[in-house]
Amino acid sequence: MQRGTREYAFWSIAIALALIFALIPVIWIVSLSFKTPETVTDGRFIPAHWTLDNYKVLFEGGLSNSPFLKPLINSIAIAVISTLIAITLAAFAAYAIARLDFPGKGLILGGALAIAIFPTISTVGPLFDIWRSIGLYDTWLGLIIPYLSLTLPISIWTMSAFFREIPWEMEQAAQVDGATTWQAFRKVIVPLAAPGVFTTAIIAFFIAWNDFVYGISLTSTNRARTVPAALAFFTGESQFQQPTAAISAAAVVVTIPVIILVLLFQRRIVSGLTNGAVKG
Repeated sequence: MQRGTREYAFWSIAIALALIFALIPVIWIVSLSFKTPETVTDGRFIPAHWTLDNYKVLFEGGLSNSPFLKPLINSIAIAVISTLIAITLAAFAAYAIARLDFPGKGLILGGALAIAIFPTISTVGPLFDIWRSIGLYDTWLGLIIPYLSLTLPISIWTMSAFFREIPWEMEQAAQVDGATTWQAFRKVIVPLAAPGVFTTAIIAFFIAWNDFVYGISLTSTNRARTVPAALAFFTGESQFQQPTAAISAAAVVVTIPVIILVLLFQRRIVSGLTNGAVKG
C-alpha cells in the first residue's frame, strides 16, 4: 500500500510538472497580449501596465479594414465546410472498407495513410499554377479542396477502425426487420459510431484550422486568407515597432474556438478515443 502511494505521488508530480511545462508558453502569450508595445520586451511575466488595445486593434475597421476579422470568418467557414465534407465522404468510404470485401481494400487504406503523411509543401507549386489557370486562386473553394487532401485520408483511416468494432449482427437485425441498407447505415451504424465520428470531426477541424502552408500560398488578399496566414502580414504602428503584442492577442482569440469545441464535446472525444465505437 505504501509503495502504491509513493508511485501515485510520483506520477502526480510528473503529470503536474508536464502540465506546467506545457502551459507556460500559453500563459506567456496571454501575458504578451495584454502588454503595451513598449513593454513587450521588458521580460516581465506579469504585465506592468495592462491594456486591451491589442484586442481592439484586431477588430477595428470592420470587415473592410480589419486585419483579423475577415480572416477569422474565412478560417471558421473554410474549416467547418472542409470538416463536414470530409466526415460525410469518409463515413461512406470507411463503411465500405469495414463492411465489404473487395480487392484492393488494404491498398486504399495504405494509400490514405500515405497521402496523410505526404509533405504538404511539395504540392503547393503545382496547385498554385493550376488554381491561377482555372480561377480558384484566392477563393474559399481553392482552399477547401486542398484541405480535403489533409482531412479526408485521416478521417477514412480513423472512422474505418470505429466501424469495424460495431457488431455486424446489429445491422443484419435491422435489415431483417425491413430496413434497407441505407436505413440501417443511417439509423443503426452512424448513431453507434457517434463517438468515433465526433472524434474524427474534431481532428479534421483542427487540421484545417491550423493549416498555414496552403493558406499563405494559395491566397493573396483577405478575401480567402485564413488566420494563420494573416498573422504573417501583421505590422506594427511603424516600421520600427514589432507587432508581437497584436499577434499574441490574435493567437489567444484563435485558440478560443478550439477550447470551446473541446469543452463542448470532451465526453464524446474521450469516449471515442478510449472505448471505440461501442461500449462494452
